[in-house]
Amino acid sequence: MHAHEVYDYAVVRVVPRVEREEFVNVGVILSCQRTGHLEAAIALDEKRLLALDPNVDLETVRRHLGAIVAICEGAAHGGPIAQLPMRSRYHWLTAKRSSIIQTSPSHMGLCLQPGEALARIMQRMVLPIPVETTFNH
Repeated sequence: MHAHEVYDYAVVRVVPRVEREEFVNVGVILSCQRTGHLEAAIALDEKRLLALDPNVDLETVRRHLGAIVAICEGAAHGGPIAQLPMRSRYHWLTAKRSSIIQTSPSHMGLCLQPGEALARIMQRMVLPIPVETTFNH
């Protein structure tokens, strides 16, 4: 039997007009220190974002979200932050900031597989809510 692993996660948000404090959840960053797992999943719903601000610069948003993924991966194109130790990268990515890309506060959980936990959190917090196909009369 596998032991449960402790993980931290934060939801990635795009706040197109910071002064309005409206946002769209677009991804999740998950870190499991003991296993060395740091991963970001991104699913940008451009229509929802454009509903908040029709003038948002989508290319800039896509580039910044791609940088989050690269930093989590420790990729060379992720810049100097991507070369930091895993926990430092997580803390840098989830630091409170007042910019177009923000994260929720960090939360903790237990899982058997960090990748599966990431997929569950994405489904619950980011991906569109499925429309009910059954009707009760």
